[in-house]
Amino acid sequence: MSARGFRHAGHTPTLLAALVHFDVSFMVWVLLGALGAYVAKDLGLSAAQKGVMVAVPALGGAAFRLIVGPLADRAGTKRTGLVTLALTLVPLGWGWLAGGTYPQVLGIGALLGVAGASFVVALPLASRWYPPEHQGLALGIAGAGNSGTLIAALAAPRVAEHVGWHGAFGVAAVPVALAWLVFALLAKEPPRPAASASDGKVLSLLEEPDARWLCSFYLVTFGGFVGLAAYLPIFFVDSFGLARVSAGGYAALCAAAGSFLRPLGGAIADRVGGGRVLGAALGLVAALSLALATGPALLGTVAVLFVVLGALGIGNGAVFQLVGNRFPARMGAMSGLVGAAGGVGGFLLPFAFGSLRGATGGFAAGFVLFAVVAGCASFGVDRCRRVWRAMGHRPELEVAV
Repeated sequence: MSARGFRHAGHTPTLLAALVHFDVSFMVWVLLGALGAYVAKDLGLSAAQKGVMVAVPALGGAAFRLIVGPLADRAGTKRTGLVTLALTLVPLGWGWLAGGTYPQVLGIGALLGVAGASFVVALPLASRWYPPEHQGLALGIAGAGNSGTLIAALAAPRVAEHVGWHGAFGVAAVPVALAWLVFALLAKEPPRPAASASDGKVLSLLEEPDARWLCSFYLVTFGGFVGLAAYLPIFFVDSFGLARVSAGGYAALCAAAGSFLRPLGGAIADRVGGGRVLGAALGLVAALSLALATGPALLGTVAVLFVVLGALGIGNGAVFQLVGNRFPARMGAMSGLVGAAGGVGGFLLPFAFGSLRGATGGFAAGFVLFAVVAGCASFGVDRCRRVWRAMGHRPELEVAV
């Protein structure tokens, strides 16, 4: 697979538009986590309340993805993308002008989920312009928009230092407006796939075993990535007593690994098979999460988290290499379904970490639990590979020889 061949295989301006859409939307989606230390101090939140606050946007994203995915299949991905970007301004305005109580903050977080629905716009938009042999790389590039986590973690605390956390919500509206303009100018509606009997019936896809497995894997990889990335600013403050800006910097460094390695995961999956890449990534996450449970020093913790989030990013790229090839005619609906599972995972991780932190006084139990879940998922991938091998799936779905 050559770079020249990839450039001529699809529509580069649309791929760029998908990346911008996802990047800015992801920045907004995790904004509450990036500002979590400020909000928690202002409202006097407990450890459990912090976990719920960070988790709610992910749950909102899961719900909105189930709605937006089928809508993109029917109304078109470009039109749907413009609508979701515009709606993202609603929770930003609420956070800027109000949001002075914990219930209001939870309401803002739930509505921020509409930004998380960008996933089911950006990925189908990119996928449908590229043939099967380029699915992993195309989806990896569009999916690298989760680098919005990096932008939020770096920029939001610094903005909040000057204008407060309410003001940071107002400032975030500016890149959203610019992204809307870029998307409107560059994105081109892709060719529509052949109609499927399951079009518009997202949950009916769960009748297929492969869809259930892919949802489970993405719940761990993407849920782990977005959940950790959103929770890390609070984790570094509570664990090591760091200043909030410094905590955001360390969180951004760790999130960068997952963001920028996602395209690599997709590209490697194109060459050697998504199942092989995914199983290895999950096994590594399980082992390193156990290491984090031992409570290493700050620099050791940052180094291990950098690798963990990098492995999760590679796993995300591998999952969608499989999704794009296994369900090409239902990419919008499958993106919504699999993305919703990832959003649920993004809710469960900070919720569990916050609850276990409140119950045990530390984070070791949270990392042990995550290690167990990732290990089980790795064994699940191995089982799927054996089934796919026996069924003789074509090479771009799974290279298992």
